[in-house]
Amino acid sequence: MSGRRNAAITVALAALAVAAFSVVAAEELFVVEPDEYRTDAYLASTPETLKGARVVTTDEAHALWAAGAAAFVDVLPRPPRPRDLPAGTIWRDKPRRDIPGSVWLPDTGYGELATGTQEYLRAGLARVTQGDSTKALVFYCLKDCWMSWNAAKRALKMGYRNVIWYPDGTDGWQAAGFALTDATPAARE
Repeated sequence: MSGRRNAAITVALAALAVAAFSVVAAEELFVVEPDEYRTDAYLASTPETLKGARVVTTDEAHALWAAGAAAFVDVLPRPPRPRDLPAGTIWRDKPRRDIPGSVWLPDTGYGELATGTQEYLRAGLARVTQGDSTKALVFYCLKDCWMSWNAAKRALKMGYRNVIWYPDGTDGWQAAGFALTDATPAARE
């Protein structure tokens, strides 16, 4: 009898393990949209939604781009110059390739922004929309990058009413065979 009981316990434990693994796998596939900005682990699975914004696929982003129906905003950070670089060493930024015609506002997708960076974002969006809060804005960076989600959420809080989030970013764009161009960060005023 105890052999049957042990077998039943083993089967039950195996079933629990499979169920627990299934829950973890499901959580990795479905990310719940947080109420606040993401402040760490920026390259991770992102939610499928952003309250108040429209989320687009690569084909939808390309259609908006081809029609000239939206301003595209890249928020991927710019790699900093290494602090321990010897004096006189030439530093070259890692090249950034963008969706043609985009404005690159680096470092504006972090969960917490310094006042100067917040103003850089505000001024950059005002420039690209020419002060029109109804102009369509497409925010992106890389696939599974929370920075574009954060920046789009921040634009909503700034009063922009036609915010679009493109979660596949340049990775999705390039995978679809669409051209990218060399990017230069927008000037800080």
